[in-house]
Amino acid sequence: MSVTPLQNRVTPAGEIVADPARGTLMGNRGCLHRADRTLGVARWRSKMWICCVLRWRDVRRDVMPPGRWTALFFLDEATALAAGHRPCGYCRRAAYASFTDAWRRAAGLARPPRAGEMDATLHAERVDRRTRRQRTRAALAGELPGGVMIRHDGTCGLLAGESFLPWTHRGYLAPVALRAGTRVELLTPPSTVAVIAAGYRPLRHPSAMADPG
Repeated sequence: MSVTPLQNRVTPAGEIVADPARGTLMGNRGCLHRADRTLGVARWRSKMWICCVLRWRDVRRDVMPPGRWTALFFLDEATALAAGHRPCGYCRRAAYASFTDAWRRAAGLARPPRAGEMDATLHAERVDRRTRRQRTRAALAGELPGGVMIRHDGTCGLLAGESFLPWTHRGYLAPVALRAGTRVELLTPPSTVAVIAAGYRPLRHPSAMADPG
């Protein structure tokens, strides 16, 4: 008997949809589901949007415990960052430290930013206050670091060197050449783009690893 997938898979555009593919990371934005395990109208209950490991010390948890939190799943970290999330400072401590240090370098700060400071900045960059939808920006492919997510010709995908890898819930499709100077729609928030440009390397799904970018 087939099981209907829950609505808890996140796309690079920040949408939360139902799909059987689980992905390689999970995270949350607070409790978004109702008693029947379907989502309500809200797409966040907190500005703390994090991405976490799938397993932590062999603890098994309900993905939608009543009134507590809603587990969200991402193809990979590049997807989570594009949707506006950041590394969890608890289960992904090393990644969190690397992320905050790259943020410090990119912003020219004397110390790494606190979690709340990053969350406030990212929330302003990822969500349009009027429409409550993802904020995107026009950009040129040659001016962006590899590892960010863009929309090109109506398709979301990963920028890797001079290639564009179309995104799907199950992995990336074959790379498409993308010339420098090509106009694209940037999905990853500007502060996260700066973090990647400063040396942070987001985890990518194995289907992206064959590309030299």
